[in-house]
Amino acid sequence: MPQLEPISPARLVETFSALLPSGRRCVAVVDGPDGADPVDFAYRTSAFVSSTGRPCDVVDLHDFVRPASLRFEYSRTDEITYRTSWFDFDAIEREVIAPLRPGGRGQFLPRLWDEKSDRSARATLREAAQTHVVILAGPMLLGRGLDVDATIRLDLSAGALRRRTRPEDQWTIEPLLTYYREMDLRQGTASAGPALWVRWDHPDRPAVRLR
Repeated sequence: MPQLEPISPARLVETFSALLPSGRRCVAVVDGPDGADPVDFAYRTSAFVSSTGRPCDVVDLHDFVRPASLRFEYSRTDEITYRTSWFDFDAIEREVIAPLRPGGRGQFLPRLWDEKSDRSARATLREAAQTHVVILAGPMLLGRGLDVDATIRLDLSAGALRRRTRPEDQWTIEPLLTYYREMDLRQGTASAGPALWVRWDHPDRPAVRLR
C-alpha cells in the first residue's frame, strides 16, 4: 500500500501551484474522473495563481470532445470508445499546448466543441501572456503523451467513484477503472506517474502519496 500524507485542500492548491515553471508560458494537467470534479480543482488553482499576478486559464476537456457522430458511432455508452476516442487529444495538443511552446503562435483555443449542442463552440483564440498558465482538467488526460509541465491526479477508489458519479454517467465507471488500472501498470513505479498523486475520496480531507 502506498504511504499517504494528509494535506489541507488549500495547501494542496499551493503545492500544485509551486510546480508551475516560472518566467514562461506553461501547461498543467488536473487529471481525474468527472466524479472527482477536476475542473473545480483547476479553477481553485487558477484563482490562487491569478492572485499572485500571473495570468491563468482553465480548459475543460469536455470542451474538446469529438462530434457525436464519432462518440456514438457504436452506441452512446460504448466503453472502448469512451476510453480511446471520446475526447480529441490531438486537438488539445494542436490548439492549446503547441501554441504556448517556444515558437508557437502564442494564442490558444479555450473551447473547440459544444458537447450539449454538438456544434462548434465558435470560440475565438485567446492571447497568452509571456508567463501565462493554462490548466487542462478532465478524465484520462495522463498517459496520452501530452507535452505538459505539471501534473496532478485526483484518484478515487472504486467505491467513491460509484458514489460520486451521476446516475446517467454510471456506465463510464468501468472504462475509467480500466484506464487508470492499465496506466498504473504501464508506469510501473510511482516515480513514473503524476507529479502529485492524491487520494480524493474525501475532497475536504485529501491525502498525497509520498514518493
